[in-house]
Order: sequence, then structure tokens, then C-alpha cells
Amino acid sequence: MKDSNWVGQVFASVDAMDVEAFLNFLEDDGQFRFGSAPPVTGKEAIGQAVEGFFHSIGGLRHEVLETWFEDQAVIPRGDATYTRTDGSKITLPFVTVWKLGGERIREYLIYMDINPLFSAVS
Repeated sequence: MKDSNWVGQVFASVDAMDVEAFLNFLEDDGQFRFGSAPPVTGKEAIGQAVEGFFHSIGGLRHEVLETWFEDQAVIPRGDATYTRTDGSKITLPFVTVWKLGGERIREYLIYMDINPLFSAVS
């Protein structure tokens, strides 16, 4: 069973914007979906999508407020603070569902409204 330390490691790879480290947490044929975007399947496609997103921001940091562990699912909830390319920051709430397959994540589902990140800064 996964634990809070493992959850922290997953988010640390994301916060470091380390695509290879992030992909190590996923099944080879895993699926990734961010908000209402279409799902992406397979490590290569997921890596390209995640790398593209990382290039659109200046940085990010997750604060996990609570996590539920249910059979073959891990559900972290928290706040993600994004640094825009202009240096401004915005914090947005998220819930992520990780459906496990063996020792890795089979489905990585992010529930968040990402639109404010790319809205004009006032």
C-alpha cells in the first residue's frame, strides 16, 4: 500500500519539473488527464504533454492538505501554486485521483480549473 511519503515523492518530481522522474511513477501504458483536456496514453505521449505544460510555466509547488487511500486508488487534495512566466504566482485548488496498477499509477487524473493560470494578470 502506498503512503504519504510516496505521495510526496510523486509531487516532488512534478514540482522539480523532472519529466523522467515523474514518468517512473507511471505504468508504461498509463493514462494521464489534466482537467477537461483529452486523456493521453503511454509514457512517451504523457512525457511530451507534461514537458509541454512545464515549458508554459515558470514553476510550481504542491501543498497536499489531505490524502485518501482506497484499495487501488490514492486521492490527494491540496493547493498548487504556479509561477507564471512573468514571475507572478497563483494558487489553485486540486484533487488528483491515481488509480494504481501494480506498483505504479495506471491512471493519473487531475481535477482542477487551470484557466486562471493563463488568464491575463491584472
